[in-house]
Amino acid sequence: MSAQLAAGTYRCRDVSKSVAAAVRAGVTWIDTAPNYGSGSAEAQLRRILNTCPEVQVSTKVGFVPDSDRRAARDAGALRHGLERGHCLARPYISWQLARSRARLGRVPDLVFVHNPEHGRTDRTDLSRTLTGAFEVLESAADAGEIGGYGVATWAGLSSGMFTVLGLTKLAETVGGPHHHFRAVQFPVSLIHLAVVADALDGHGALPEAQEVGLDVFASAPLGGGGLLGAMTEELVRVIDCEASPAQAALLVALSSPGVSRVLLSASTTAHWADARGAAALESLPPDRLRRVVDVLGT
Repeated sequence: MSAQLAAGTYRCRDVSKSVAAAVRAGVTWIDTAPNYGSGSAEAQLRRILNTCPEVQVSTKVGFVPDSDRRAARDAGALRHGLERGHCLARPYISWQLARSRARLGRVPDLVFVHNPEHGRTDRTDLSRTLTGAFEVLESAADAGEIGGYGVATWAGLSSGMFTVLGLTKLAETVGGPHHHFRAVQFPVSLIHLAVVADALDGHGALPEAQEVGLDVFASAPLGGGGLLGAMTEELVRVIDCEASPAQAALLVALSSPGVSRVLLSASTTAHWADARGAAALESLPPDRLRRVVDVLGT
């Protein structure tokens, strides 16, 4: 299995407890955001990051936590009434980066531009927004304030608002051949199989990421937990008859070509043990993945 498990914190009720269980299970990457955990996720990670320097961490810029709104306005980083809960203006990105470093207690290894398509329908406007964001992030990387950056999206790729190759070309325009654009994050699961079907046909986001050497963080591999109730015995047998329902669902994301890390928000040691069991299984070959796509469709 080439893809690795990573700890996601989006749906964690207790971030500290969930991440501690993940680290005990051998996970070495944590993904978070300023708006996760009602704005407390980054601060909750500081202790474990201090005690586990080998663990890497990614965070995000874009969404405006309610708890940060007043401070951002007071600092002049956020204009009243214009943020709509999401802001990628240069001053706000710089302010949010500094806030994240202070809360995490370290320089983040990656910073994702978080759902840049949010509230936007015009590709030209989105391109301008991303250009400004990439310029701020390139400067931050040059200054050693972040390790690198990427784009985390829910629907930007599937809707055609942008492509992986387009994002990479933008990074090259902004940062030159030695730019710091390192990764993309998007859903890969039994619910989001179109990206897997495309990859099996040799096109789409996953092959493009492989082509340009980007890491792919697969989000929502269990569909926010909703997939588990839909895992019939027949579907599990199609995927891997020796797997548990959760392992079978995870195995699809772990086996998808081009995926580097699969983000899982598991809360207990038992859940992480089950996930490790999935990562220990033999990767699904392309013909098995194709059969899953044929059974479920896209």
